[in-house]
Amino acid sequence: MLLLRAARSRAGARPGRGFPPPLAALSQVLKLERNRRDGIMFPLQRLARNLAPGAEEAAFNLFQPGLNALQRAEVLFTSGRGHNIDYVSSAVRMEHAPQPALPEVCFIGRSNVGKSSLIRALFSLAPDVEVRVSKTPGHTKKMNFFNIGKYFTSVDMPGYGYRAPEDFVDMVEAYLQERRNLKRTFLLVDAVVGIQSTDLIAVEMLEEFGIPYVMVLTKIDRASRGLLLKNVLGIQEFVKEKTQGCFPQLFLVSSVEFSGVHLLRCFVAHVTGNLPSVESS
Repeated sequence: MLLLRAARSRAGARPGRGFPPPLAALSQVLKLERNRRDGIMFPLQRLARNLAPGAEEAAFNLFQPGLNALQRAEVLFTSGRGHNIDYVSSAVRMEHAPQPALPEVCFIGRSNVGKSSLIRALFSLAPDVEVRVSKTPGHTKKMNFFNIGKYFTSVDMPGYGYRAPEDFVDMVEAYLQERRNLKRTFLLVDAVVGIQSTDLIAVEMLEEFGIPYVMVLTKIDRASRGLLLKNVLGIQEFVKEKTQGCFPQLFLVSSVEFSGVHLLRCFVAHVTGNLPSVESS
């Protein structure tokens, strides 16, 4: 599903690759009119406006950083002189994984959930990292490790479900049990269809090993407002009643419109210890 590789100014690179999408940078988002700006920066909080009067809103507002925190987080995801975002290695077994020298986060989800598109959006301000999205689900067969400067490591895990690697369970279980520097797992769920049976297997694995994780709802641009609110409320109830290690707030993202991408960058920076204090907006 995902192929990432460092693209160091080589011949044959795609034209215009060095220019990030217009809304990849906060400076461009801040130029938008207020309603659209709020929807891109805080899509979950924007959705909360559609709650019935008196409805519980606590799980919609747990992580709501101010502009300064969002800007500081963006710097981590922007490559530049003295701050490289680099592919490190790939592994199918833990003995081949790089040494756990930095705080680490990993992204995992069902095949075709939009994991590669989300990672491409998160790192769109790092033109030396090329993220290619395969049209064939299940393309990623290995754990792919990337260092974000000297600050943290991001791991792209193979997708589960359709065309998952035969040794997927063994690979992921070993990683979750042995990776002591793992700070948070990001479990991606399709916002249009909600939690599927294969997602429940991933949840059970994370709960069994006591791994702190957060659910990220992808493709929110494809869901109507009513459907999105219905699925969000259902998943919030599931998290409240059925999980212990899941962060109560969901993160909503659209890799097409960049909704929620800036907030997710900030949360990654926070959980890896690179943004220890996050003031509220």
